Amino acid sequence: MYEYASGKQDWLAAGLPTEGRTASWPRAGTVAREDAPTCRLTERLGDVAERTRQAGWDVCVVVNEVGVVMGLLRAEQLEGEQEARVEAVMRPGPSTFRPHVPIAEMAQLMIEHDLGAVPVTTGDGVLVGVLRREDAARAALAWRREHGEEHEHG
Repeated sequence: MYEYASGKQDWLAAGLPTEGRTASWPRAGTVAREDAPTCRLTERLGDVAERTRQAGWDVCVVVNEVGVVMGLLRAEQLEGEQEARVEAVMRPGPSTFRPHVPIAEMAQLMIEHDLGAVPVTTGDGVLVGVLRREDAARAALAWRREHGEEHEHG
């Protein structure tokens, strides 16, 4: 028994464990990649771009000292002025998604809005991981094939 004063949505947004009929459904937080590159505001873009490419990514999440998402560097920003500081070229305040969002919903949203990768964060904005569109689509399709259409929406 848990006593959690902030409510169910906050519990889910924090990526905490759940029970019940939908507990095993794949969600944004379970599919998001924790190995996504991160960087700080004061880093040199050239260093970040090189590290990001070597890791096999085309996106880097800008975080502060406690892991709160501050911005995002997509491919077009990573190709910018290599001597610039991250803070000068990042996309500030990117859209983030909570860990509890069903993966089928995330896959559909990412395809409809042509989003290649999105940060998944707790309700406090702390990075959980980065969800890639191909990972979301693959997980949603696998779940649908295994469990049928009735479980698509949570």
